[in-house]
Amino acid sequence: MPAVISKLLDKTSSAKEFLHSNQSYLSKGIITAVIVAYGAKVAYPLLENLISKPNKQHDCVNNNLLVPQKGPKKSRRNLNRIPTLNLNFILQFIKLARIMIPSFICKETILLSGHTTFLFLRTFLSIYVANLEGAIVKYIVRKEPKNFIKQLLKWFAVAIPATFINSMIKYLESRIALGFRTRLVEHSYKLYFKNQSYYRVTVLDGRLDNCAQRLTDDIEIVANTVSHLYGQITKPLFDILLMTIALANLTKSRNANIVTGPILISGVVVVSALILRLVSPKFGQLVAEEAEKKGYLRHVHTRLVTNSEEIAFYGGQKVELSHLRSAYRILAQHMEKMFGVKLWFVMLEQFLMKYVWSGTGMVVVSLPILMSVKGNGGSTGSQDNISERTQYFTTAKNLLLTGSNAVERLMSSYKDVVELAGHTARVANMFSVLEEVSNGIYHKTIVEKKNSAFKIDFKGDQAIPKGTVNFTNNNEIDLVDVPIVTPNCDVVCPSLSFQLLPGQHLLITGPNGCGKSSLFRILSGLWPIFGGQLTTPKNSMFYIPQRPYMVIGNLRDQIIYPDTQADMINKQVTEEDLRRIMSLVHLDHIVDRDGFTVVKDWTDILSGGEKQRMAVARLFYHKPKYALLDECTSAVSIDVESHIYQSAIDMGITLLTITHRPTLWKFHTHILQFDGAGAWEFKEHNAEDRLSLKKEKESLMKQPVTIARNERLKELNRLLGE
Repeated sequence: MPAVISKLLDKTSSAKEFLHSNQSYLSKGIITAVIVAYGAKVAYPLLENLISKPNKQHDCVNNNLLVPQKGPKKSRRNLNRIPTLNLNFILQFIKLARIMIPSFICKETILLSGHTTFLFLRTFLSIYVANLEGAIVKYIVRKEPKNFIKQLLKWFAVAIPATFINSMIKYLESRIALGFRTRLVEHSYKLYFKNQSYYRVTVLDGRLDNCAQRLTDDIEIVANTVSHLYGQITKPLFDILLMTIALANLTKSRNANIVTGPILISGVVVVSALILRLVSPKFGQLVAEEAEKKGYLRHVHTRLVTNSEEIAFYGGQKVELSHLRSAYRILAQHMEKMFGVKLWFVMLEQFLMKYVWSGTGMVVVSLPILMSVKGNGGSTGSQDNISERTQYFTTAKNLLLTGSNAVERLMSSYKDVVELAGHTARVANMFSVLEEVSNGIYHKTIVEKKNSAFKIDFKGDQAIPKGTVNFTNNNEIDLVDVPIVTPNCDVVCPSLSFQLLPGQHLLITGPNGCGKSSLFRILSGLWPIFGGQLTTPKNSMFYIPQRPYMVIGNLRDQIIYPDTQADMINKQVTEEDLRRIMSLVHLDHIVDRDGFTVVKDWTDILSGGEKQRMAVARLFYHKPKYALLDECTSAVSIDVESHIYQSAIDMGITLLTITHRPTLWKFHTHILQFDGAGAWEFKEHNAEDRLSLKKEKESLMKQPVTIARNERLKELNRLLGE
């Protein structure tokens, strides 16, 4: 840049003479101005914090409205959680390293050993190429064509192993990254599906945001970065060690001091490293925030895809577009901030590593030549000295260039390590949360705590479930003082007690939000029990929701889910048995149309009623002791629905049903009725009496409004649980 400015100004006759005499001062002035400007930019925030710190403390002491009393402690705790190169990162990385490299003898260690070997060979090859290039220049100066051609043939010969070694380094780095990723993915999947953690981590725990991104993108970045950093750090270490030895031997051959050069280079490198360390931005924090904002943007997109039909019905594209734009704008603003931070840091980094180090290297290489004693030989000896000095300078320059590049890569890897800390923190945190969730340890923001007869015990922000679950072989369900508590610690029902035996079909009624579906989640073991005692048969519950889940696969997979074809064969179930099941739910026409082996997108192909009947077909295939039916036939016609319920009873399946259809009342022997305020009633069910009350209510609704009518309606609603 100073040279360009000088050339432009030299064209003016008035300044030409002045610039010729002051070009060096102009160049130094511009470089000094750049350094001072960068120093001011870095120092200003530090000075501002020092100046404003006492004022902030004064505000905290004198005005509790500005900062809570526990604010400073929390802020310090948050600062300790910022991903960076600290003890926390080292412990997290060791944890991940044990997963990626489970033992000293495994596929990953073999790949790492091979990778290390090729990195070492690449360093030796660099030294050989540097000496070979010096010899080529030497024979060019001496004008010896035969020796020049001989060295040139060696140059082309060494190109074959050189290209092979370079290719193998890249290949092994990719294989190591894939191996690391496979280990991390297998470990994460194991934790994700252990004790239904995939459900618990999203419903019962609130610490992991966008868990899908951590399972995919973050794990991939960690594996690729670790694999790349291994070569990024190991190769420069080999280069620095062997290049130092080679330079020392080369300098010693010139009878020069071998201590001055290394001391000078080491001093410059150490000072540069300290400067970069002091002004280095918090790349770990920036990367972690970037990943979080990318995850939120993906989350908004996923919500749009999942709920596209509902959004289209409402015409809510304007609101959804605003959410998408807002999420992207937040990400774009953060990226702009990162680019701005990296601009000044990379500028200083390039200035120190390229120009300061290059100048120091030229000084070190020139010292043995400039300080050597001149010979008194003739013209031939003088020519030999010139060729020898040329060979030395070329070889030393190549060795020093390789060594300086190694130091530059080593120092630049610090930034990559700090960025790795951000992704490592997210992956390690995910593993820790999944392990805790699988063991029943949850941390979730408490939305509401109702004052009721049941009190929840807390340890910190974690609710402590004190209930017990016992498994019995008597196939009975027994609840003794079991509260219904949501994951947000909202007590829906303070205490619930009833006993249900096989063959006692239970009808569950009550207004919305009274705990009907929550009871199913407790019986299925999805939600913890905060009190009382639950006795239930193990693996005897089969739940059918109002909107059944269609899996990826063929028609047979839809019927036998969650079994596989191998499980079906072990149960000695044939396709003829599946055809009879499909006939029971009036879906045999789908079998005739598509067969059992055709793979389709059944979620889109089947209608709402067909999907509900497909879920009932699963029930008939598995034949559990108890069926938890949550409005599972709301889209099925009444005649088919009655046939389905009667078939389930004939198979010996005990029904626990949530429904609003009076036509299903006759299939149940007992009723559990919630009033929506925490009270409940469990008793034997008489379908005829209940139907008569329902008819009386319908007739009263058609009559004129009177006080007696309203009082009777209230009484009927209480009796019917409506």
